[in-house]
Amino acid sequence: MKNDIHPEYHAIEVKLVDGTIVQMRSTWGSEGDTLTLDVDPSVHPAWTGGSSRLMDTGGRVTRFKKKFAGLDF
Repeated sequence: MKNDIHPEYHAIEVKLVDGTIVQMRSTWGSEGDTLTLDVDPSVHPAWTGGSSRLMDTGGRVTRFKKKFAGLDF
């Protein structure tokens, strides 16, 4: 294995949307830096059950539903 080709792996603080701070190891930033998240598992629809609706920009979703209306998945 080649020497000195891997990024430094160190401890950082990750601040979640609700203000909780979690210690993690990462290659991001420097030792002791704080990474503030805009989206995390506590607020993202993929983890919260998807209560928000999908925005239909330009009618793409409508066209998709119309095209595949007869198929059962």
